[in-house]
Order: sequence, then C-alpha cells, then structure tokens
Amino acid sequence: MKKILSILIAVLCFAAVANAQPKALGLRATYGAELSYQHYAGGQNFWEFDAGVFDNLLDLVAIYDFSIAPIGPFNFYAGPGAFIAMWPGHNETHMNVGLAGQVGLEYTFDFPLQISLDWRPCFNFMNGFAWAPYGAALGIRYAF
Repeated sequence: MKKILSILIAVLCFAAVANAQPKALGLRATYGAELSYQHYAGGQNFWEFDAGVFDNLLDLVAIYDFSIAPIGPFNFYAGPGAFIAMWPGHNETHMNVGLAGQVGLEYTFDFPLQISLDWRPCFNFMNGFAWAPYGAALGIRYAF
C-alpha cells in the first residue's frame, strides 16, 4: 500500500508542475484524512483527485465537479466520479471499486486558501452491491 500511495503522490506532484491552469492542494478531513488535489478543467469546473487513509483502508478517488452556482468567492459544485479502496485481510488484500458522487460548497479567500464542505455518497460494486452514504468532509487547500 505504501508503493501505491507513493506513486499517487508522485503523479499528483507531476500534474501540479506540468500544467499552468489553477489548482489546489491540501487535505480533506472526514472520518479519516485524504490528500486532495484539484485541477481546473476550464471555467469553474474541476477534477478532484483524493488519496485517503482510514484506519487500515486506503482509497483513491477521482471526481469531475461541475460548478453549479459560482457567486464571487463561493462555488457550489456537484459531480460524478469513481473510487477504488483496498484494505488488508488475514492472508490477502481486499479491494472494492465503485461510483461516487460529490456535492459541496467551497470558498476561496483573497489569499491562496480554499475551504470546502462536501458530501460524497458511493455505490460499491465488489463484495456485494451496496450504497455507502458516508458523511460530510471539510477540505482545506492551498490554491495556486
């Protein structure tokens, strides 16, 4: 799992340096913590990539968020995405994949700080189809 997290961090860092579009990097805190990277795709729409650790579970999430109502420094957004989650078992590593959605509100200050509050429900496909509503998360990111 350390190799996967290292590769993800390297890819996120490369993406941050490779493009000149606005982006944000920080943390998303829920019942665990996620490293969160946002890359704007034109206008107010953006990609969000998160890598999280929750007890012994590692998750990787990609979401494409559509800006629904940008008003000054506020942005209300929602979008679809996908995730993969892995956790250790007795003699094997368990895995789950699924679809995710996200609805949230973010505020970008006059200085390079962004805060957000969002909700991310998921539909798990492996180990039985299941709805996972999860809770709200607070995001704090450096916007550059």
